[in-house]
Amino acid sequence: MREPSDRVRNAFETAGSFEQIDETTWRSTTTAFEGRIEAEPIAVAGSDEERTTRDRSDQAGSDADGTDPDPSVRFAFDVTVVVPMLDAVTEDAVAEVVEDGWFDTFERRIEDVSGITRRSRDLDPGVRRDGDDIVVEVSLADANPERGVEDARAFVDFVEGTYVQGIIPGYDYADPVAGLLSRARTQGTAGDV
Repeated sequence: MREPSDRVRNAFETAGSFEQIDETTWRSTTTAFEGRIEAEPIAVAGSDEERTTRDRSDQAGSDADGTDPDPSVRFAFDVTVVVPMLDAVTEDAVAEVVEDGWFDTFERRIEDVSGITRRSRDLDPGVRRDGDDIVVEVSLADANPERGVEDARAFVDFVEGTYVQGIIPGYDYADPVAGLLSRARTQGTAGDV
């Protein structure tokens, strides 16, 4: 049986959309905004029989390399995505009332997360302002590190997609938002055959 930290590392490498920052932290390489995931093994309380019964439905079979997961270990994934407030990425000033309303809408959309993960989860994301940024955080746990990484990546993608959907027309945007809008326009017109 492999060490838990090796299982997590392998799951991130297999996903192909992260780079390792330190022993427990990975950064998304496929999104325009900063998405980081801290992943660590955690011990599961309870008897061997309780853990095995609980984890049968939690595990999607063996790990990618064919080894059976250790039912006494789960993996905690703490996901943080940082996105800019509108005024930080527009050439023009955004009125405070507009930015406050936009933030409130963004927060409600993020909190309404559902159906984005492989496994049914009751995610409870936190959304807060931090100067010119918005910090979005969520935690999840899984006995299967591959599924945990996929679900964490899905949340990072969800935050970026939600941000793009909420962009207010009529402003001149700077990068990374200008690049996201350009890419969306290109993909949108490419589909018009």
